Amino acid sequence: MKGTAGLNMTKLSDFDFFLPPESIAQYPARHRQESRLLILDRHKKVIQHRQFYDIISCFQKGDLLVLNDTKVLPARLQGRRQSGGRVEILLLRPSGKKKYYALIKPLGRLKVGEEIFLKGGFSCRLVDAKEKIVTFPSASALRVMKKVGLIPLPPYIRRLPSQEDKRRYQTVFAKREGAVAAPTAGLHFTRSLLKKISKMGVRIAFLTLHVNYATFSPVREENLANHRLSPEFYDIPKWSAALIRETKKNNKRIFAVGTTVVKTLETCADEILKSDFTPRHLSGASTLFIKPPYSFRLVDAMITNFHLPKTTLLMLVSAFADRELILSTYNEAIEKGYRFYSYGDATVIL
Repeated sequence: MKGTAGLNMTKLSDFDFFLPPESIAQYPARHRQESRLLILDRHKKVIQHRQFYDIISCFQKGDLLVLNDTKVLPARLQGRRQSGGRVEILLLRPSGKKKYYALIKPLGRLKVGEEIFLKGGFSCRLVDAKEKIVTFPSASALRVMKKVGLIPLPPYIRRLPSQEDKRRYQTVFAKREGAVAAPTAGLHFTRSLLKKISKMGVRIAFLTLHVNYATFSPVREENLANHRLSPEFYDIPKWSAALIRETKKNNKRIFAVGTTVVKTLETCADEILKSDFTPRHLSGASTLFIKPPYSFRLVDAMITNFHLPKTTLLMLVSAFADRELILSTYNEAIEKGYRFYSYGDATVIL
């Protein structure tokens, strides 16, 4: 299925819009499935305003709902230098045994080899300032995270993580540890809602893409041809690959829950759609940058949150629907008080 974006949008400024700061959600909705839901029919250009539990009206028997079962690690560490100065570390992904790529603030003041003291008697050292790599001499990074790490809420949530965030910044189906950010479109689903959807004859498949900094890193190039995404690692089990293949063969719809699922499915589309494809376990690293124009091959409908201006996530949804339609829809959502981004409301694009 082709996206409807049409013209080749090559400039970062093509994806800008005014978003009032108060539109960015600082807390989740009281109950997951009671977030608001905007339903956009991209072909008829019709909008409906509902609640998330009404999403069941969008499905038909034989559809496939694909979810990302990645689990967010408590990857935010707070430390101090020998001098007493504070250091904030966000662990991104492994770089060999006991080493991790990281975002470090303030990086410029740290010296290579300097020890950073963490809570619980743990510590780490900066071993590569250019690549931003730290090492954990006395314990594994995973053990340190689980003992003293905090849930890494995005920087636009201007508060410290709470105990409630440990539960709410995780999907109810989170299973495989490795993400530094939640696949936020999945946060709206409850087990009971998924059960209702399944009883309608909608099948549910899971894949894993460990969300890392690539998903929310700022785009600094005005010319989008110069922007590159860091690799994000994905895994599609054999049984999920079989369901995806069968759904397309039967001319039924695939609903991708979140941009991470969209990215994973489209990365593997050529393989899954081969005439001689035999379902098997698929895994690898994706650097796919979806922006208009883009021809979607597996995804027929997308469930996602509202995205920030000038982000690759906004570019992705603008490739799925017309850019001007997305921007006008966002303006209407702002006027009607929808909440944006990770803890915000949802949209389904049909």
